[in-house]
Amino acid sequence: MIDNNETLEIPALSFDDKDDLIITASLTSSKNDFNFFEGKWNLRNKKLRSRLTGCNEWIEFESTQEMHKVLNGAGNIDNFLATFDGAPFEGMTVRLFNSKTKLWSIYWADSNEGKLDPPVVGSFENKVGHFFTKDSFNNKDIVVVFCWDARIENNPVWSQAFSDDKGKTWEWNWYMFMERSFN
Repeated sequence: MIDNNETLEIPALSFDDKDDLIITASLTSSKNDFNFFEGKWNLRNKKLRSRLTGCNEWIEFESTQEMHKVLNGAGNIDNFLATFDGAPFEGMTVRLFNSKTKLWSIYWADSNEGKLDPPVVGSFENKVGHFFTKDSFNNKDIVVVFCWDARIENNPVWSQAFSDDKGKTWEWNWYMFMERSFN
């Protein structure tokens, strides 16, 4: 299992003249990129208690996740189940592969908000995927990155970071260390 202190380098960001992110697919991007993730998983989570505040206190908790392919493999859906402060929490991810752009769009929704967040968009290269979006957090404009490290297929790591300076610096705020469930 890869430790949370080992972070992969985040690719440099590019913006167009309208300040939109320019995201280009890797040459190897395909609808099979998330095949490793199909099935049931046990997760060890490390989540920063407070984001973009200089906090260095982490909350750790267990969760489960199960992913199924949809749309003849051009997409997948998963359910994330956890308990926070004694209350059940459910998240859902929808991932869609655009065969024309060769980019994945990843949408997140959870039981707290009941809405789809803006998609993070990107692709995999050498079993590592980076997915980006512009968003806001606590009234700050930010860029969000999801990093999928699938170099160890039965123990992938998902992580998330925020940048409030257009990618010059990043704050990692959530890690999910996964182990395949054989139940």
